[in-house]
Amino acid sequence: MGFRLLPRFHPRHHLRRTFTAGPLRLHVGPEGASWGLGVGRWSWNARSRRHTVDTPGPGYWQSRGRDPRL
Repeated sequence: MGFRLLPRFHPRHHLRRTFTAGPLRLHVGPEGASWGLGVGRWSWNARSRRHTVDTPGPGYWQSRGRDPRL
């Protein structure tokens, strides 16, 4: 536990932007850039190698991919 004089600062908004050109998507943010593919409800990110499928209703399915820190 411990005592903290000032609370930790957590930014409320992250500056991220996604550019699309057909099925190709370029994600740009403060942590760098990554690219991916997206067709309909399916998308794939090249950095994390993670597949995501938007399911009907709230929520989505996501594969494990790989550890992005590697």
